[in-house]
Amino acid sequence: MNTADLGLPVAVPSTALFTDRYELTMLQAALRSGTADRACVFEVFTRRLPEGRRYGVVAGTGRVLDAVENFRFDGGVLDFLADHGIVDEPTLRWLAGYRFRGDIWGYPEGEVYFPGSPIMRVEGTFAEAVLLETVVLSILNHDSAVAAAASRMAVAAGDRPLIEMGARRTHELAAVAAARAAYVGGFATTSDLAAGFRYNIPTVGTSAHAFTLLHDSERDAFTAQVETLGGGTTLLVDTYDVAEAVRTAVEVAGTGLGAVRIDSGDLLLLAHRVRHQLDELGARNTRIVVTSDLDEYAIASLAAAPVDAYGVGTQLVTGSGHPTCSMVYKLVARADRAAPDGDAPLRPVAKKSMGGKTSVGGRKWAARRVDADGVAEAEVIGSGEVPEELRDRLLQVPLVRGGEIVGREPLDAARERHLTARAGLPLSATQLSRGEPVLPTEYV
Repeated sequence: MNTADLGLPVAVPSTALFTDRYELTMLQAALRSGTADRACVFEVFTRRLPEGRRYGVVAGTGRVLDAVENFRFDGGVLDFLADHGIVDEPTLRWLAGYRFRGDIWGYPEGEVYFPGSPIMRVEGTFAEAVLLETVVLSILNHDSAVAAAASRMAVAAGDRPLIEMGARRTHELAAVAAARAAYVGGFATTSDLAAGFRYNIPTVGTSAHAFTLLHDSERDAFTAQVETLGGGTTLLVDTYDVAEAVRTAVEVAGTGLGAVRIDSGDLLLLAHRVRHQLDELGARNTRIVVTSDLDEYAIASLAAAPVDAYGVGTQLVTGSGHPTCSMVYKLVARADRAAPDGDAPLRPVAKKSMGGKTSVGGRKWAARRVDADGVAEAEVIGSGEVPEELRDRLLQVPLVRGGEIVGREPLDAARERHLTARAGLPLSATQLSRGEPVLPTEYV
């Protein structure tokens, strides 16, 4: 499905104010100094992965494309800028006609990345490219953090499906983005209906403890649910006594009961007890779903338990302890003069500072070198000629050409790409223990 066809039912009409004020004040000063039309190259990268992580996951690319397409300064936005004296009249006139008309290249969504990887490259005039900094970073930092956590959880879960259940633990719009990123990272379904509507992600959900507490007895609650949703439903069995609830659930739904959910207590112990009880009652095909503040480590600890699916909320939507990827958006090359015909050469520029905030100048390409067995062994980054042996291993793809979106794709394509990219990494990438990035970054 092309999500652009759905419009933006859970977002604002314009993304132009998803920005920081200094981007507009820089624009005003550049227009006045005559440098606004100089060709520039900005790159998105991170200097380091979150502590202990072995790879990152690119997510949010499709949302960036939506944001760029909807970055428009309409009348209400311009009135706000004028009324608050944020920019002067010439700048307001320039913003009124703003459209991004440059090019964007980037790692395709679902791909993995490492320190220094040029995850996204934005090329255009300084004026048109500098305005996109905050909205690009806010999307990529959030979505990539969630996708990385989701990927680690998917590794821990193995073949068992994961349900995204974090909507109530974050901002309502962030919840939709988080569900999307989790799907890219390996989750199978979401409880969030807005995410299902916006991105066509499969949705699931049955009942909470409130439904059981509403009824005069647990049996009445189970009966109402089964009569409404059928015997294949999932019954929540930890409101009162788990063993009694399981027995009642099978009596009400029969041995064809779809699943039971456990949301509290010692999940490892309870899963074994419930599985034994279900088997004794003849409900051998009834699945066990566990929830309750899970993260990748808790999921891994349940690997030997008779669990069939996991529901994850808080830890997923907060990046499992790392809610941002610390990505930055830096100017890496620019022309010395404005050239409408595009013939002004670019020269590398880079910030030099103390404290580890230096960057590498130049318009960069990236490739992933593999060994004789096809396993990735290095992230290779350069700004000159691409070596012959790496030309078919280039990672960046065109996303926007001349202001036109060219990189949209179905969300399932990003999901499948991530599985392929992760499988191509050394086996140690899937270890949950703390470690260094699984691939070194080499500059050539």
